[in-house]
Amino acid sequence: MTSPNNSKPLSQQAALVQKSLAKRYASERRFKAYGLASVLFGLCALLVLFVEIFGGGLSGFKTTQVALTLELDSDVLEVYDATNPDEILAGNYTGVIRNALKERFPDATGRKEKRALYSMISVGATYDLRDQLAADPDLLDTSIDVWILADDDIDTYYKSLSSVPYAERMSDKQQQWVQDLIDKQEIRTIFNTRFFTSGDSSEPEMAGIRGAIMGSLLTMMVTLLLSFPVGVAAAIYLEEYAPKNRLTDFVEVNINNLAAVPSIIFGLLGLAIFINLFEMPRSIPLVGGIVLTLMTLPTIIISSRAAVKAVPPSIREAALGIGASKMQMILHHVLPLAMPGMLTGAIIGMAQALGETAPLLMIGMVAFIMDVPGAITDPATVMPVQIFLWSDSPERAFVEKTSAAIMVLLMFLMFMNAMAVLLRKRLERRW
Repeated sequence: MTSPNNSKPLSQQAALVQKSLAKRYASERRFKAYGLASVLFGLCALLVLFVEIFGGGLSGFKTTQVALTLELDSDVLEVYDATNPDEILAGNYTGVIRNALKERFPDATGRKEKRALYSMISVGATYDLRDQLAADPDLLDTSIDVWILADDDIDTYYKSLSSVPYAERMSDKQQQWVQDLIDKQEIRTIFNTRFFTSGDSSEPEMAGIRGAIMGSLLTMMVTLLLSFPVGVAAAIYLEEYAPKNRLTDFVEVNINNLAAVPSIIFGLLGLAIFINLFEMPRSIPLVGGIVLTLMTLPTIIISSRAAVKAVPPSIREAALGIGASKMQMILHHVLPLAMPGMLTGAIIGMAQALGETAPLLMIGMVAFIMDVPGAITDPATVMPVQIFLWSDSPERAFVEKTSAAIMVLLMFLMFMNAMAVLLRKRLERRW
């Protein structure tokens, strides 16, 4: 039996249809498998990245200390009045620590061995001892048992003993001394509070991220105060007031193009205009914030325009219908409904700016800054640049500092993205 419109039997047509459907289903399964494989590959890459960063960075939050008995003799310290700030500042704390080391390790006899012995203690230990004596003047001419900061080579070696010992910069004698400290429980690792309370330093065991965090916060404050009002105002004008002509089309196209411009171009722009033309100081949060404002403005404008456009026309018509002016309609109805999307775009733009390095390198924020900035006109660096500087340092101890700083930066970025989601959920209104 055949169909009147087709010479092929119905059974053959059904077979062809079934064959075609089988191919389509197989293609769909392959397409689904490719998508799943892509997701799994991305997750694996992310997992490897996190394992690498967290595995190398967790030790950066710890520091090594050595127990010593210090004789705070006034003749050795050359301090006779512990209440006199000038004498405290000029005290010979290095001599006190070296005497304690020689008493603890009397087998260090030669000049070379003594130099190796003294190098086991960080120069930061002298500053800690000075601060301790300044806080308690009664310690003068007494003996105290203290835990003092170890040098970065000792710190790296001691932390690596549990896996693969790193002893490239350690002499055999130093390894023996460390083992003796371990046997007598006179060496330990504790949480590194200095990492969060100190600025940058050329000594890895003394380096911290407080200066970079304050620089990032000041720079982000300038960026937010400039980019969000300007971006929202530009979006409202383009959506609600600007006439649709070639000029506005030209502006819209260029805003979209600016969002794809490499960030280093904005750094070159800031270098040419703000530093070379206006002669503003280099390496300050004010200039960095202005440059990042130029970079984030297109993102904020585009997201804000999309949020304004998403408000239903009926909201505008209802507001105008009850006698509201256009400005009242925008401020009282359109803007509150579009604010969640605007805030989301602004926070995402700020998160992008927080992780930028290239534009800030061009305006000099790559300088070595030890002091913690207190204002937008103080010399400063930012977290990404600090990570870049540490990653380029030859000392191995800076490797874990770099990973630890990356972990802190990732926490900030995750927090900002979480804030964007929460603000959107909290401020979102349904209509």
